[in-house]
This record gives sequence, C-alpha cells and structure tokens, in this order.
Amino acid sequence: MTIRSGAPVVVGVDGSDSALHAVRVATREAEARRRPLRVVHAFIWPLLGTPLGPAPGGPPDAGLRNYAEQVVADAVAEARKVSTEVDVTGELVDGSPVPVLLRESRDAALVVLGSRGLGGFGELLVGSAAIGVSARADCPVLVVRGEARADGPVVVGVDGSALSDEAIGFAFEEAARRDTDLMVVHAWLFPTPAAPGAVLPLAYDLDAIAEEEERVLAESVAGWSQRYPEVTVHRRLVRGTPARVLVEASRTAQLTVVGAHGRGAWGGLLLGSVSHAVLHHAASPLAIVRHHR
Repeated sequence: MTIRSGAPVVVGVDGSDSALHAVRVATREAEARRRPLRVVHAFIWPLLGTPLGPAPGGPPDAGLRNYAEQVVADAVAEARKVSTEVDVTGELVDGSPVPVLLRESRDAALVVLGSRGLGGFGELLVGSAAIGVSARADCPVLVVRGEARADGPVVVGVDGSALSDEAIGFAFEEAARRDTDLMVVHAWLFPTPAAPGAVLPLAYDLDAIAEEEERVLAESVAGWSQRYPEVTVHRRLVRGTPARVLVEASRTAQLTVVGAHGRGAWGGLLLGSVSHAVLHHAASPLAIVRHHR
C-alpha cells in the first residue's frame, strides 16, 4: 500500500483514559512505521460562541482553551514516555470532531482513535459518525479496542470484490511489519428462500458452492502472497454471518482489518448493524481501510 511520503500518524485526544491508551498505541505505530506522530484535539467551543478564557476573578490558567491545551500537552508527554525516537507534535484545532478528523486524514498515514471518550473524538464510535468517518477518511483508521497484544495473527475479512483489495494489501503489510501470520477470512451463507414458504431449487449443490467460495478466497490473496512471500497465510472459509465470524476471529488477533465500501457479505461491515457489531464487539484493535477509486 502506497502512503504519501512523510505523512504522520495522527491520534485524536479528548482527555479520556481511552484517548491516552490510543496515544500509546499510536506512538508504537508511528515508531514501527518510522513516521512522526501528530496529536490533535478538536476544539468545538469557538463554533458555539462559548467564552474560552477564565472566568472574571478566576485563576488565569482556567477556562476551556487552557484546559484543551493541557489535554494536548498531557497526550504529547505520554507519547514521549512511550518512545524517545518518535517526533511528536500536538495541536489544538478549532472545529467539530468529524470534520477535523477528515481534514487530518488527507495528510496522514494512519488515524488512531480510542473506543470511548469524554466527548470530542469519543463520539466517533456512537451511531453514524464512525461509519461516516471510516467510509470517507483518506487514510486507514485504527480504532483501539480490547488489549494490545504482540501475539496472534492479523485478521482480514474479504468478500471477493476488487474493492476489498486495499484492505487485503494493508493486512499483508501489517503482518509483515509485525512479523506474524495473516488469517484471511471469507464468510458465506447457504442461499435462503426469497419469500416465506418458498423452497430452494434442487440444483443448489452445497459442495459446489463451497468450492466456488474457496476459489474466491484463494484468488483474493494470490497476488499479495507473491508480493509478501515472508508472510504465512491461513485461509479460513466459514459458513456464517460476517459480523459474528469476524468478531469471533478477533478474539485471538493482534489486529483485525476490514474494508470500507466492499460488496457482498463483507460489504455491509460499514453499514448499519454489522458495522456496529464489529466496532463495539471486536476484541482487538480494528483497522478500517477505505477503497480509493
């Protein structure tokens, strides 16, 4: 996967413990990629006309802007504790979280977010905001879930479409960087009647369908395996719903990868209930990779 030269890893912070955890993960990601780390706090209050300075007669270091600047400073300090090798900068950016993050993604190698927060970037995992940002970001988005672990494979869900190719490429690159195996998962369901009381044609051959799905899975990784011969690949064909299969696979993964705007079973991952299930129940950090036309 080609990432613009010199692009930083960007992490959104809001003062929560979850955001500080994301900072630690983002610092390690920046170090592994040999990239700078940019810490950003979306400062929404100027848009609302709220007074930003200390109250009359109050301490000079009070007020919303001073608090927000301290949030950034604390996150930068936390990152520097994790690594002395990473060039860390921080900035307070006026605006609401989603537009700020989308602007940051234009010049980023990776955007990292915590799974819960106090507001600000924390709202990205509530409802449609996470879906919209993941689908529109110009770089991969890493949502820090579960416990970071050094063992276990990278897991990627595929649907056989050309649009999932970037997610597969990202997953191969991550497996190579982490010196671990890659598990490529394809979920499929046996056809069901389209209407109540209808029956399936006798022509449906379960073995033939499984064979076709196995071919789809194998072709999805063939070219990438040639580019990354050092990565051991495990192909897993599973009958089941995509969200349930992927959440289960994430329990032993050090990273789970999904693509945005795919088709077929995995294509629903960023739409509606399936995306919510993965975002809220994945047991590992979740990377969402958008297809670039």
